[in-house]
Amino acid sequence: MRGSKLKIRLLIGLAIVAFAFFKKCNSKEQNPYTGRIQTINMTSDQEINLGLDSRDQMAQQHGGLYPDQKYQAFVDMVGNKLVQNSIARETPYKYEFHLLRDDQTINAFALPGGQIFITYALFSKLENEDQLAGILGHEIGHVLGRHSAERIAETEFWRTISMGASVGADAGGLVNGIGQQTLLKNGRGDELESDDLGVMMMMKSGYDPYQMIGVMEILKAAAGPDRVPEFQSTHPDPDNRIEKIKESIEKYQRH
Repeated sequence: MRGSKLKIRLLIGLAIVAFAFFKKCNSKEQNPYTGRIQTINMTSDQEINLGLDSRDQMAQQHGGLYPDQKYQAFVDMVGNKLVQNSIARETPYKYEFHLLRDDQTINAFALPGGQIFITYALFSKLENEDQLAGILGHEIGHVLGRHSAERIAETEFWRTISMGASVGADAGGLVNGIGQQTLLKNGRGDELESDDLGVMMMMKSGYDPYQMIGVMEILKAAAGPDRVPEFQSTHPDPDNRIEKIKESIEKYQRH
């Protein structure tokens, strides 16, 4: 009797795992802006709505919006210039740029569908307009690359796999750990792809792409000498990013 129950559990678990792989295979599509094949399980309209739904909450987590409208207008000007002069203009996304009040956290990030944020802590360390363009271009790159949508699909895949493994063989924790490692690895690729797209947008908009290297130096200095090693972080080491940025600049200069 016990053997029969175990067999049934194993079959159910295998069915769940098979379903996860079937769904993933049928969610493959080519990103029209990067050419990369991705697993995506939402439309661009869903990405836009997800970003809009999360926008206010994300702003509140960083103390709300920065009160100086002059600085906000500057961020809007640079962001919109990048969009209008690059492939971002051809996308269905609704780009909005937000300067956050947070003066402690050095960060910038993008939500699905075009909501882009930069903290005042990072903004205040920038030396020129070109560096701001580098940061905003990088974040627009995350939107173009559909990185959040891809992460959501990957997370759902590994959650389903973990459920199947738990039902079939009590191995969900192990599989879930493997899934997290895969997402961590993919996250670094997202950052490099966004750097590459950011360089392209800077050059298309008349900005100096070498100022992106200045941004990396700012981030490296902010992290201090005890920064987390690359293999423990979702972001590549700034020194490695600098080398890739130089390669991107050379690539686009040839075209």
